[in-house]
Parts: sequence; structure tokens; C-alpha cells
Amino acid sequence: MSIAIRAAQPTDSALIFALVCELADYERLQGEVDATPEELSAALFAKDAKVFCDIAEWNGEAAGFSVWFRNFSTFRGRHGIYLEDLYVRPEFRGRGIGKALMAKLAQRCVENKLARFEWAVLDWNTPSIDFYKSIGAHVMDQWKICRLTGKALHDFAGASS
Repeated sequence: MSIAIRAAQPTDSALIFALVCELADYERLQGEVDATPEELSAALFAKDAKVFCDIAEWNGEAAGFSVWFRNFSTFRGRHGIYLEDLYVRPEFRGRGIGKALMAKLAQRCVENKLARFEWAVLDWNTPSIDFYKSIGAHVMDQWKICRLTGKALHDFAGASS
């Protein structure tokens, strides 16, 4: 039995969309998905793509994925990696696939002298929090994510002009 991590290809667009939808189901956020397979494909595989995807395979079968992009730390003066999504299909969990996806991103950070590797986790997702702690991650409870989206984003953008 073997794990392989590879960069996603344009032919993976339908698979990536399916994995995004599975992740949304797991995170109880199905109503938040309004992306289309075409929009994801355009973002991931554009000539000047700013977001990237790795596919994890278990004996050649799609088992999970990670979606990531570069962020920047003014304090460190260098880019880092921000993990937007990490998902392993339930039937493949417990085989080291999530750890392999995370290790691949950590290796990119080290090889490219990037400042840090960051991500967010839902506060109720104890299995993921425990996993992240087991690989040495510091869960930063003092930080809160702030987000403007939808009507609030449009209202604020209009109010400040």
C-alpha cells in the first residue's frame, strides 16, 4: 500500500470540485459552496495561478487533497504558505495521508526558505486539532479570523467610497 502526492492537473477539475463538496459536507458548510468546477479550474490552472492543489492518492485512487497559496509576513519579511483546505476521504483516514499532504507543504516551505506554514481549523473539529498538535503545530487561540463577504462586503465597499 502506498501514498503518492502529486500536483493537480486540469483533468482533475471535477475531482477537486467533488472533494471540495465532500469537505463542505464534513465541515457542515454545504450552503457556503457556490463555486463551480469551471471557476475552480480557472483559478487553479490559469497561466498566472495564485492558488495550488495537491492530490493524494492511495494505490492510484484519489484519497484527498490540499489547496494552498502563498501568504506574506511583514514581521518575517518573507512569504509563507497558507493551507486553505485539507481533506482526506473517510475510507482513507488513519493511513497517514493527511500527514503526507501536510509534510509536502512543510517541505515546500523549507526548500523555498518560506517563513511559516499556517491554516485555520474549526473549533469543534477535535480530531483535526489533535492531529495538528501531534505534528507540532501551535493552535493560536488568541487569534480570531475576520471575514467580509456577500452583502456585508458590498455594503462596506460602497459605504467607504
